[in-house]
Amino acid sequence: MQTQAVGTSAFGGLGGFGAVRILLAACDMTARLTLRAVLEKSGYLVDLAASADDAIDRIQNGQYALVLCHPPADQTEDCERIRDAAREQEHGPATAQLKISPDSAGSESSDEVFVEPLDVPQLLTEITELLAERAYGRATAAA
Repeated sequence: MQTQAVGTSAFGGLGGFGAVRILLAACDMTARLTLRAVLEKSGYLVDLAASADDAIDRIQNGQYALVLCHPPADQTEDCERIRDAAREQEHGPATAQLKISPDSAGSESSDEVFVEPLDVPQLLTEITELLAERAYGRATAAA
């Protein structure tokens, strides 16, 4: 069995065969583009969705290791719809709702990732942990 680091490609390049695919759903264009740049720079292959309906369509027609949602403050129900659609997929992608705020610490939900505005290393650590937990769950279920 071949072992590969999360976010790296079998061919050694970014976004190639074997790269971890992430769907990023964010209504705010600045957040969408900024988060995509951070994730792609870290070796992830990122698809973008500008709305909940777009994200659900992509989930139903693609296969993602992780589905991230960054909702406007008044539309958190859109993230719940997106997570529900992801949970219905046979391959069971990890899901998370991003809340980027300095006073967000202390969440009790495992489906939320709280990151201070400039804490990119923490964001990447949280994503790696989500992916690792999902992979471990799949491996133990298959055994």
